[in-house]
Amino acid sequence: MLGVAATAFAADQCTPFGAAPAAINHGLIANSITAHNPICFSGRVLGPWKDSDGTQRYACIYEPEQHSRDNPLPLLVFVHGSLATADSIKFTGLVGEIGKADLGGKKPGFILLAPEGRYTAHYYPGVDSSAMGWDNWYRQLCPQGEVTVSGVAYKENVDAAAIDHFIQDEVATGEVDPARIYLTGWSNGAAMALLYALERQSIAAAAVYSAPDPFGAFNDPCPQTPVPRAPTSNVEAQIFNPHVPLMHVRNSCDIGGICPNGNNFAQQMRSAGVSLEDVILDPDGKQVAECDPTCGTSPMASSEVGTSGTVRGLAHHVRWPSAWNAKMFEFMKQHPLGSAGK
Repeated sequence: MLGVAATAFAADQCTPFGAAPAAINHGLIANSITAHNPICFSGRVLGPWKDSDGTQRYACIYEPEQHSRDNPLPLLVFVHGSLATADSIKFTGLVGEIGKADLGGKKPGFILLAPEGRYTAHYYPGVDSSAMGWDNWYRQLCPQGEVTVSGVAYKENVDAAAIDHFIQDEVATGEVDPARIYLTGWSNGAAMALLYALERQSIAAAAVYSAPDPFGAFNDPCPQTPVPRAPTSNVEAQIFNPHVPLMHVRNSCDIGGICPNGNNFAQQMRSAGVSLEDVILDPDGKQVAECDPTCGTSPMASSEVGTSGTVRGLAHHVRWPSAWNAKMFEFMKQHPLGSAGK
C-alpha cells in the first residue's frame, strides 16, 4: 500500500453502497492472475465457480483428520490480503492448528477455508491500486442479493457472493457446525472480513489482523458511516449483523499510517452498538494503549506515504501475529452464534 494517491473520483459518482463495483484488470499479466488457481499446500482446491461477472473463483480447504458428519466442526474462513493469494495462509500458522485448536467444537479442531480474491482496481496507493484482493468499496452486501434504490438495480458484491458460495458448499457437507462459522483476515482481506461479518447473520464472530477501515481509508472516494438501520443518505451504510462480536488486532506503527484509521473504525463500531475488542500491539507484540504518532496521525491514513514511519509500519504489517493466534481462537470460542444477544 505504498506510493502516491490513486484515481480521482467525483463525489456524484458515489452510489447508495459506496463506490461502483471494482473494475477487473484485463491486462495480459492480470488475466493470468485473475484466473489464478491456488496451490493450496497440504489442502484441497475448491472450484472453479463462476461469479456473476464471469470470473472463475477458487478457494482452498484444509480439513483435520477428525472431520466428519458425525463430528461437525467450527469453520474458520481466512480472507487473504491484497498483493497476495489464498496461499498466503501458510504464513499465519493457522493450517498447523486445524487438528488441535479449540474453537468450541465437541472435540478440538476446525475446518479452514481460504477463498481467493480477484485482480481488480483498488483505492489504495501505488502498486496496490490494482492488485489481487477484495472489493470493500462497493458495499452492497445485502443478504437478499440484488437491491433496487430509486429505480436503479444494484447487484450483490461479487466477492461477498464468492465467499457465500464456498461457505454454503462447506455447510452443505454436514461437517460444519453452523453455530461456529468464524472469519479472520489480513490487511485488505481483514477489511473484507469485517465488512462481510457485519452483513451476514450466519457469522458468529470475526477476529482479524491489521485492517484498513472497510468504510473509509486511503483514497476511498465514497466513505460511509455504518449504521444498524436503514440509511438516510448515500453517506451511510446499513449493517445487517450489528450484534457480531469483533476482534481487531493491529499495530501501533502500521503500513500507510493505518493505526489512527483503526481508531476511526473502533469509534464507528461503538457508535453503531457493535462489540469490538480492539488490540493495539507495539513492535515487540505487546499490547499498548495508543498508536505511535510518528507512523501517522490521519484518521483516513492519508498523506502518510513515503515517511520513515511508513517503512517501519510495512515491516510490522507483513508479519502475521502468530503469538496472538491462541487469543484469537479463544475469542471465537467464546462467541458462538446466539451469544451477545443474537
